[in-house]
Amino acid sequence: QVQLVESGGGLAQPGGSLRLSCAASGFTFSSYAMAWFRQAPGKECELVAAIISAGGGSTNYADSVKGRFTISRDNAKNTVYLQMNSLKPEDTAVYYCDADTPPRGYRGCDESWGQGTQVTVSS
Repeated sequence: QVQLVESGGGLAQPGGSLRLSCAASGFTFSSYAMAWFRQAPGKECELVAAIISAGGGSTNYADSVKGRFTISRDNAKNTVYLQMNSLKPEDTAVYYCDADTPPRGYRGCDESWGQGTQVTVSS
């Protein structure tokens, strides 16, 4: 059974930083791509960043976060991270960790494995 537990959210000022963590269990973590999604109230679920399983592998980012956010993973710790710098108010959302596991692949926000972690950017 897949278990994903997000942490690290909170309140940050515009221009500030937060680092999110996702602890994974219940599957062979190193074999699968991982991702972060986010959803603000009344907004669509958005893919923020994704990373393939191999060390040094490729990453993908939403245009809105390129140059500010960095996704990384530690396969020995079954953990994926999202370093968020230069935060903007529009980054305010619940952030969900996700895994590209069979049979359904990424679940997105509405059917997320975990509860997500709230990020609020406000002065």
